[in-house]
Amino acid sequence: MAEHRLKPITPLGGDTSRKDTFQGVTITEVVDTALASLSARASQAAEFRAAAPKFFGFDLPAPARSASGGDYTAIWTGPEQWFIEAPFATHEDIARIVKQGFGDAASVTEQTDGWGRFDLEGPRVRKVFEILSNLDLEKLPSGGASRTVIEHLGCILVCREAGARYSVYGPRSSAASLHHALVTAAKAAL
Repeated sequence: MAEHRLKPITPLGGDTSRKDTFQGVTITEVVDTALASLSARASQAAEFRAAAPKFFGFDLPAPARSASGGDYTAIWTGPEQWFIEAPFATHEDIARIVKQGFGDAASVTEQTDGWGRFDLEGPRVRKVFEILSNLDLEKLPSGGASRTVIEHLGCILVCREAGARYSVYGPRSSAASLHHALVTAAKAAL
């Protein structure tokens, strides 16, 4: 039998995550988060709603919001749909773990390697997003989440701390393009 020695790479193709620092903005490639999509099954709505607080310790967030507790963060992505984040070191098999908590009441899909995440923080972060997106960050509170378009890429933006810390999820296959757009906007916002 062949022996495989696969080596993981980041969405940007590196051995370790990349960090870019500019005056007032830091952009960090995040690689230590497991990600799964969670959807309610139409015929199991009551069971689904009951399972969420039992499993996560909090109710799933309303539209345009995120919620956190313990190891988990839930990000609303659409009607009866959420992304679920957890530390990769303890949740490498996040889809299986979440599925066990919801059983047949939910559909759960592994998303970790389908998306790239970049965290932006600093006092000039809003200026960067003013260049990149039509999303009004002044109206996005801490814990807010929204779909948006950045450089023709469908992205999900999560406000971790209003005016200071944001996460952007974009397709992993376009991570280099998204990163280039973020860096270019950060330089322009100086």
